[in-house]
Amino acid sequence: MKNITVSLPAHVYRRARVKAAEQDTSVSALVREYLTSLAEDGADFDRRKHLQEEVLASIGRFRAASRLRRDQVHTRRAVR
Repeated sequence: MKNITVSLPAHVYRRARVKAAEQDTSVSALVREYLTSLAEDGADFDRRKHLQEEVLASIGRFRAASRLRRDQVHTRRAVR
């Protein structure tokens, strides 16, 4: 585990200590939890972006001639 030093204004540090005490934890644990969730959000974004690229690549070429006729639209099975 790596250590970091963070500088905060006194009033922010006091409020963080109060919040940590309310949650029966430490300021360090609050910061660790926040940074961990921040890093996981980035990984989730990358995963979703990759998935989007895969889906778009699988669609292939769209042609206007591929559209359904009006009667086909109303007779097809609805996906629910």
